[in-house]
Amino acid sequence: MDFIAATNNKGKMAEIRRILERMGHTVQSQREAGITLEPEENGTTFAENAKIKAKAICEVSGRATIADDSGLCVDALGGAPGVYSARYSGVHGDDEANNDKLLRELADVPEEKRGAHFASCVCVYLPDGRCAVYEGICPGRIGFERRGDNGFGYDPLFIPEYTGIPGKDASIINREGRSYAQLTADEKDAVSHRGQAMKKMEAELEKFIADGVQ
Repeated sequence: MDFIAATNNKGKMAEIRRILERMGHTVQSQREAGITLEPEENGTTFAENAKIKAKAICEVSGRATIADDSGLCVDALGGAPGVYSARYSGVHGDDEANNDKLLRELADVPEEKRGAHFASCVCVYLPDGRCAVYEGICPGRIGFERRGDNGFGYDPLFIPEYTGIPGKDASIINREGRSYAQLTADEKDAVSHRGQAMKKMEAELEKFIADGVQ
């Protein structure tokens, strides 16, 4: 299937493209399609924000659209930053400031209480107005310092419980304590919140599309 992705985040776009192409789909970013619209993400859940973005770009482009809204939920912070992950420090998309704030907030929290998970909701929105949302979760914990140069956002601080390889084993215990940013792209995609959500999407996509064919 051919998609347009409702995002201007380069890191997120790279992951979406990598995962979709591995599944046999094609995808174009909204920037590549010449769409500069930035929908206001005023939902209170990841699912609501994913739908807001997908619907807006689908209506402008007239094409099947995929959108992801995701974030980091930290146990010791009552689930924060959650839907405000991208603007946790007060400036949208400032990864360094967001990571700095997270480390400050957890400065006195011991390792055994630094549990967290990444959550992702992926919305597929079709020109006929139908949509479906798929959720993925990746459990882990927050490290005490940044580690690794891969990824984006909170990746250098998030230590997933498992690593893996797509299509093979996605439940390898992360005994080395590597962060998302220390994993290869394949290792991350196999266990990541976004990878899990899109795996569910792929399993149900054919039926979802067929249900609207008369």
